Amino acid sequence: MVLPLALGATLNTFFPQALQIGGFTSALFKDGAAALIGAFLLCMGAGISVKAAPRALLQGGAITLTKLLVAVALGLGVQLLCGPDGIWGLSGLAIISAMSNSNGGLYAALAGEFGDERDVGAISVLSLNDGPFFTMIALGAAGMANIPLMALVAILIPLIVGMLLGNLDSEMRAFLTRGGPLLIPFFAFALGAGIHLEMLLQGGVAGIGLGVITTLIGGFFTIRVDRLVGGTGIAGAAAASTAGNAVATPLAIAQADPSLAGVASAAAPLIAASVITTAILTPLLTSWVAKRNAAN
Repeated sequence: MVLPLALGATLNTFFPQALQIGGFTSALFKDGAAALIGAFLLCMGAGISVKAAPRALLQGGAITLTKLLVAVALGLGVQLLCGPDGIWGLSGLAIISAMSNSNGGLYAALAGEFGDERDVGAISVLSLNDGPFFTMIALGAAGMANIPLMALVAILIPLIVGMLLGNLDSEMRAFLTRGGPLLIPFFAFALGAGIHLEMLLQGGVAGIGLGVITTLIGGFFTIRVDRLVGGTGIAGAAAASTAGNAVATPLAIAQADPSLAGVASAAAPLIAASVITTAILTPLLTSWVAKRNAAN
């Protein structure tokens, strides 16, 4: 996710005309983010099983809801106290977008290494928070954005189509879920092609801070809730990250509510920095929880 994003931003900063020559080049590398993300959501939806074990559903649902509530509480608090532009460059939009979802691939790897079958099974629910759907619901419910109902439906349809295909045909599920990760570098590059490197430099420190908040503060609550529903805390720790596709959330928000276009463009580099930061901190936190469990 990060390297293609950086390459797209670099090319857009120093050679912007190279991405605007038209044809397939511009359609894929400059203007293709929305279509590619839609295809990604369909592929990821295919991996969500409607027959997941009840305990895994409880654990995944509790962690997902906790991440969403903590993100909304912090984001709305910053919005109310500091206005749309936030504090130290961190807007409510950036906070909610970064904290309300988790890196599914990272979670699967950490749950597989440190957790049990229940922890791994919880990804069937945690996968639902990949993408902008829950974030848009949260922003609309908090009154921070005017999100039309059809905008939510438009985002949900690819996910539902993927779920239907994946649950009706196991071979289709295997085929589509393998395709999801393949799309990440393509839409990451296209997202980067809309970013100027000056934005990344301006948002670097604040973005790192956003990543720290996501892992440490968000992780504190998800670990507690995980243990409250009978888990070991491994799943809660492994979910304390920012998904790479969260960088696309501000784009979806701006399309639904054009008045937030300025705030959304400023939020994208912050979220990108949070993705990098949590990719480092979340494995450390999960390992620490596992060692503490073993010691007890």
